[in-house]
This record gives sequence, structure tokens and C-alpha cells, in this order.
Amino acid sequence: MNLNAITGRRRPKTLALGLVEALGDRIREGRLNAGDKLPTEAAIMAEFEVSRTVVREAISKLQAAGLVETRHGIGTFVLGLGEGAAFRIAPDQMGTLTDVVAVLELRIGVETEAAALAAQRRSGDQLAAMQEALAAFAAAAQAGRDAVAADFQFHLEIARATGNPHFEQLMGTLGAPSIPRARLPGLDSVAPAERLAYLTRVNAEHEHILDAISAQDPEAARAAMRTHLANSRERRRRAALAAAGGE
Repeated sequence: MNLNAITGRRRPKTLALGLVEALGDRIREGRLNAGDKLPTEAAIMAEFEVSRTVVREAISKLQAAGLVETRHGIGTFVLGLGEGAAFRIAPDQMGTLTDVVAVLELRIGVETEAAALAAQRRSGDQLAAMQEALAAFAAAAQAGRDAVAADFQFHLEIARATGNPHFEQLMGTLGAPSIPRARLPGLDSVAPAERLAYLTRVNAEHEHILDAISAQDPEAARAAMRTHLANSRERRRRAALAAAGGE
């Protein structure tokens, strides 16, 4: 049976991702339970009308997502949706404007509260670490670099200052690729003066967040973070349009 008909969805980016969706749905819906053995490669090839290469790529992606494990010489078995299904955003889930905006929406939901908690709980050392990250951002911008590493470090330091390790772990999982300009073209093509002006605006928003955290004002920190990430989302959209010749 054709893979698109089985998934009942728009055409996937690749056949392998379509197969991941189809098998993943069977696991989530309970048609394949923890401990069940997946059909053989040959059986999957026949059912979904795909090549052996596609099957192996899909199985590899399911393994990376923690949904299955392969026991050499025995077969591939379902782990289910328990401890093995750790949260992860794979690189191929950050390749388009829609993907980047989706991650920014997640960050808005998480980091606005992280900023408020950091304002309430941060230590002097943690505040100094945020200040160091912003100084590194400014230095990178002045040197003509994209400042992605320092940008991410600032957000990571805020997550640490919440005193809740889950915020730090989630930010660590997202990593520097969650910074929008790390994933899509746009900023690299602008003149150095325009790039510096862009990064200066970004860092001014960072400074508003830092000021609120320094003043231990959770509501102001929450608002400043929401404004910053919402602006990042709009900047990314405009940059992508400009790179595509839409502006």
C-alpha cells in the first residue's frame, strides 16, 4: 500500500520520515506495544512499498527517538512511550522557517516563566554570569560574528538561575541551534553595519531582561522575555522573506 495513503497526511519531506510517522502512530495508538517485535525489513518494504534503505533510515530515526531498540541477530523491538521516549528536537526538525517558529513558540512558553523564576531566585554569581554572556555577545557583534554562542549562553544562564534543573535540562536539549539565526539564512547576506545594528537591537532586549532579573521583578522579567522572543520570531520571518526575495 502507498505510504501517503497509509499515513493519511500531506506528503512527508522524505519517504523515511513518512515511514517514521506511520510506525510511530502504531506505537502511540497501541497497535504496537512495548516488547513487540517489529515486522522484518522485507515485510515493511512490501507493506509500505519502500526500499530497504528507507526502512533502515526510518528504524534509525525511531531508535534515536527512543521508540525502538535493535537487538543484533534478533530483530527490532518496541520500547513504548515510557522512559525511552526522551524529548528531543532532531536537526531535520529545525530546517525550515516553520520549524524555527515552532521552536520559538515553545521557548516563549518555557522561557517567560524561567525569567520570572530567575528574577525571584537568582544569586549574585548567576547574575554575573548573565552579564558576562551579554558582554561576550557585544564583543562578538563588534567583531562581525553572529554571537549565537553568547546568545544561547545568556538564555542558559537564566534557566540555571531558576533553581529548577528541568529548565536547564530543557534548554540544554534545545542547544544553540534553537537560536533562530543559527538555522536559517538571512543575516549572513547583510552589510556589516546592518548586521551590527540588528545584533545591537537583539542585545538591547537582552539588557531589558537582565535589568528586570537584577531588580528581582518577576513580572517585568516575564514581559521582557516574552517581548524578546516574540520579536525574534518576527525578525526571523522578515529575514527569511528578505532572503527569498519577498521584500
